[in-house]
Amino acid sequence: MVEQQLRGRGITDERVLTAMGAVPREAFVPEESRHLAYADGALPIGFDQTISQPLMVAEICQSLLLTGDEKVLEIGTGSGYSAAVLSHLCKEVISIERIPELTNRAEAALRECGVERVTCISGDGSGGWPALAPYGAIAVHAGAPNLSERLVSQLEQGGRLVVPVSADGGEVLTRVTLGDTGQRNVEEIGPCRFVPLIGEAGYEG
Repeated sequence: MVEQQLRGRGITDERVLTAMGAVPREAFVPEESRHLAYADGALPIGFDQTISQPLMVAEICQSLLLTGDEKVLEIGTGSGYSAAVLSHLCKEVISIERIPELTNRAEAALRECGVERVTCISGDGSGGWPALAPYGAIAVHAGAPNLSERLVSQLEQGGRLVVPVSADGGEVLTRVTLGDTGQRNVEEIGPCRFVPLIGEAGYEG
């Protein structure tokens, strides 16, 4: 997976490649799908949600430009796989999931794999999680209807937000960097496809 699906398709951050190789993806996939755990695509995990394609997980992690010292907010815990990868790349992960059953499953999988520095919270994270802000980086694993000022406002100076934003029937993975004087630098990384971001600051469920 690391060599063919990731390194061979533009993932160059060695820390990300090492993290992706260290996390057992099969531990975060439903038992009936574990033979497909390393397939080059998303897989269903129930409740109309998916575990993202390995390349997309790596793309988001690489785009966050993590150095290891950040507190990261992850919106959309899902299976817990991305949180596990992020835990190798930063100081602390706060992961929010709106579906309690998935939160419970993710926590169990993370414990099974001995993952530390991840706190899972069940709730509506569509507008971020202001109580624990600011964050050095925010990763959104669902397609948002627009670029949310509420999320940008929860970044610390120099922080990065990576989020799929709705565009032309799909999404564009977008990075926003908050400058030292409050200016926003917005970059389009590339097209992507995610489940919709449901919640008060996203789409209606």
